[in-house]
Formats: sequence, structure tokens, C-alpha cells
Amino acid sequence: MAGTMFMRVEEVAEEMGVSVSYAYKLIRKLNKELKATGCISIPGRIDRKFFHEKFYSTKTESTQKGAN
Repeated sequence: MAGTMFMRVEEVAEEMGVSVSYAYKLIRKLNKELKATGCISIPGRIDRKFFHEKFYSTKTESTQKGAN
């Protein structure tokens, strides 16, 4: 799934170690922030880059792969 632009709720839940219902709450909050900037959002999905910027500050795909 790491190759896709968007993360689904199940992936967010797994990465954060939270329930799927809480992951939906997180995604709704993040999508609300994106909408405020004029971006279009998709319910139940979040832009991978935006997610990592919000939760890990500087974590990117390349640093993720190097950490494994």
C-alpha cells in the first residue's frame, strides 16, 4: 500500500495503533484541515504525505524505507 497516494482507514489504524473508528475520526479531522486550504478530500482516505507531515513532522516515504 505504500505506493499509493492515499492511505485508507485500515492503514491509518494499523500505523497509529488505534481502532478503525478512531482512525476515521483522525481522517475526518485531517480532511477538514485540507478542505480549509482549498484542497479536495476523499472521505475515509487521507493524502499519505499530509498524514506523515502532521504526525511525524519530517518523515517521508524515503526515510520510511530507509528505516526498515
